[in-house]
Amino acid sequence: MSLPDSYLTYPMRRYGMDHDLYTWSPLPLRPAVTWRSGARVALWVTVALEWFPLNMKGVPFKPPGAMVTAYPDLRHYTLRDYGNRVGVYRVAKALADRGISATAAINAAVAARYPALIGHCADWGWEIIANGLDMDHLHHAGLPRDDEQALIAQTLKVLREASGQPVRGWLSPAKSQSGATPELLVQAGLEYCCDWVNDDMPYRMTAGGGNIIAMPHPCDVDDYTILINNHHTEDDFRDALIDQFDTLYRESETQGGRIMALSLHPWVIGQPYRISALEQALDHIMRHKGVWPATGGQILDAWQASSA
Repeated sequence: MSLPDSYLTYPMRRYGMDHDLYTWSPLPLRPAVTWRSGARVALWVTVALEWFPLNMKGVPFKPPGAMVTAYPDLRHYTLRDYGNRVGVYRVAKALADRGISATAAINAAVAARYPALIGHCADWGWEIIANGLDMDHLHHAGLPRDDEQALIAQTLKVLREASGQPVRGWLSPAKSQSGATPELLVQAGLEYCCDWVNDDMPYRMTAGGGNIIAMPHPCDVDDYTILINNHHTEDDFRDALIDQFDTLYRESETQGGRIMALSLHPWVIGQPYRISALEQALDHIMRHKGVWPATGGQILDAWQASSA
């Protein structure tokens, strides 16, 4: 059976990508960004607080960290639970000791299952953004638009009521989106999204008659990817973060402000034998002049002010 001629027809084929969400914009050609107080690098730490159901359906795929063995997979379920019971407090101390405020990307289910944890995030001065309903409710092309819209609305309602915060940002579970997701996020009043990993700096996306800012949130240097998926050592993780920062810091000398985005999962990096790797990397970063530890919302505001 041969493919129809229309299979390789792309109605929007042009310079850039096959959509109109944003214009093609190579980073070196953009105007330099200026952070507040002359900072060179904004350090943005995102801590994922997730809930993985024990009886995951895994539709249309199992997200990173999903249950692995036959039901009930208590070994992996309780390891993920460790992050919200133990690991996050170890991570919070490592950050607080260095004067770093984080952004917590939270499943709405966490607010119901660990309500005290939401209060602790507020006590730590963390910003809260939405990470979907839970890790088994993915956004994808097979999800009816009305169902996806309802998922977003329910997630935001739960997190805004539980935290008292505006919840300006969004991270989809497993960074999975449908074609309608950007438009639905705009319509829900969200200001920035962390799903797209094609840049080191924020950029503007247009959807649904409004704008949303894509924030850099790389997945290739997070703790899960390096330590679990790639099976690298804790020293490798530390060195990767240092190398990432050093390059961005060097670029900032001639190309304007940069963002060092660091994504953490407390059930991974919050283990006693791993936390020192994070601490060593943070010590290296914070020793440099011109490093501004900030939340996603603070970085967004500064970027918009600089780009106006």
